[in-house]
Amino acid sequence: MPDHPTPARPARSNWTPAKQRTFLTALVETGSVARAARTAGMSRSSAHALRARLTGTPFDHHWSHALKLHAARLADPFAPDPLAPRSPPADSPRRAPAASASRP
Repeated sequence: MPDHPTPARPARSNWTPAKQRTFLTALVETGSVARAARTAGMSRSSAHALRARLTGTPFDHHWSHALKLHAARLADPFAPDPLAPRSPPADSPRRAPAASASRP
C-alpha cells in the first residue's frame, strides 16, 4: 500500500457575506432567485436552503424587502426609484447647527 496522502476535497463553496450582498443586490434588480444566485456564483436551491436556515434573520428580511422593491419598480416604472439617493428639496432651508448656549 503506497504511503501517499489522499488529495483533499475541494473546498465547498459557501455563502460568504459578500456573496449574500451580491445575491440581494441582484435580487432587487432581477426579481429572480435563480438569476440572483447565479450572479453570486451559487445555485437557486442553495439560496433557498440558506434562507430556510436563516429564517427571521436580517438576511431573510432583506430577501423579502428586495422582492418588494423589485415589485414596486415593476408596478410603476415612472415612479421615483426607491433605491435612488435622496437629496433635500431645493426650496427647503438648511438647518443651522444648534449653538450651545453658554451661561456667564
